[in-house]
Amino acid sequence: MRFVIQRVTSSSVTINGEIKGKIGKGFMVLIGVGEGDTEETANKIIRKMINLRLFEDENGKTNLALKDVGGELLLISQFTLYADCKKGNRPSFVKAGAPDMAKALYEYIIDKCKEEIGVVETGEFGADMKVALVNDGPFTVVLDSDEL
Repeated sequence: MRFVIQRVTSSSVTINGEIKGKIGKGFMVLIGVGEGDTEETANKIIRKMINLRLFEDENGKTNLALKDVGGELLLISQFTLYADCKKGNRPSFVKAGAPDMAKALYEYIIDKCKEEIGVVETGEFGADMKVALVNDGPFTVVLDSDEL
């Protein structure tokens, strides 16, 4: 499982010209589900994300987590995080999770995050989405469950 976490001052996702999800200060997270991922994998990476100290304290140190600052989440499915570009110029996505399994895990991630964070907005699994964000910093962190 892979999460690309961007600390934002605002972010939104639009589908067919309508805003589906919109947040203020928090994390916009692209979520890629791999072929061997499970709910246990999701739990581990969710815990890590929620507890990452990426926000500044009163001394300007990145010492505060999402909950500490009342941060919000925008969670967007992104199977292309499993693009394999080793051969040729057309990426292969064979390492991405099968759509049914990946959708179930994406929904599981959303539900688990809602247990911890007050505002959780989402994209739509499999939809053509337009994502807008103001990256704060910029500050971007990649979490890969294989490295946790």
